[in-house]
Amino acid sequence: MKLIVKFNLVLSAIFAVAFVLAGWFTHALLQRNAKAEIEENARIMIDGATAVRTYTSQEIKPLLQTQMTYTFMPQSVSAYSANKYFAQLHKNYPEYSYREATLNPTNPTDRATDWEADIVNDFRQNPNKKEIMAERPTPTGPVLFIAKPLAIKDAKCLDCHDTPDRAPRTVIEQYGSANGFGWKVGDIVAAQIITAPMQLPIERANSAFTAFMLSLAAVFIVLIVAINAMLFYLVIRPVNRLSSIATEVSLGNLEVPDFQASGKDEIATLAEAFGRMRKSLVEAIRMLEG
Repeated sequence: MKLIVKFNLVLSAIFAVAFVLAGWFTHALLQRNAKAEIEENARIMIDGATAVRTYTSQEIKPLLQTQMTYTFMPQSVSAYSANKYFAQLHKNYPEYSYREATLNPTNPTDRATDWEADIVNDFRQNPNKKEIMAERPTPTGPVLFIAKPLAIKDAKCLDCHDTPDRAPRTVIEQYGSANGFGWKVGDIVAAQIITAPMQLPIERANSAFTAFMLSLAAVFIVLIVAINAMLFYLVIRPVNRLSSIATEVSLGNLEVPDFQASGKDEIATLAEAFGRMRKSLVEAIRMLEG
């Protein structure tokens, strides 16, 4: 097996191992960054909804308290404001969704689905738990959701949710007296749930991974070609010429031209040593012939 073949086999094995390790590390890093991006976006949105809820309860609701005695004003409800806020975001980010899933809601549209009810019950069974984050499959692909509990912390919230006879007349006229009552201070009645798509960020990560691996493969190929060219011109060709001269000398052709090597590298040193050996051999042969 020729030297250049052995060299390429070793070099290819090294590059193959490096390629696999680089691919594994890069893929893991890009996937982790994609999930971190999804999580960060979801947290920003759910924190924004929480800020709107707080602003509504502290700033808007007191201003509309008088009007509520004459007509129901949904703008005074924190959940309404948060949903309206997210509806505006949804126009630009249709893949995201926001819910205030409630076990016993005043507004039927807020009633928790099966999987949402499981989250609310989980919070109720574990009151110290502040957040649930997990992935779940959907028909359009996997999604990440972040859920936070909504508990009754202010007794003023019970004005509309204690008993039907204590609720404002306008609330009963709007939603009836069948749902949204019996709440108590400290109860976890709902959960804020933000759902973020995973498919698009992961697809972007996969595209970046493919582009990186193709670029890395191209770099490896260029390096192998360049190293082979250097090996051929700097080592293989000079050694082959030396080998040819040595063969001619061994066959008795003492007139073969010397190998001229410039520089002070190992090949030049080898050529000088071979030249001295050849001169010594020629002189020894002439002495024997004389």
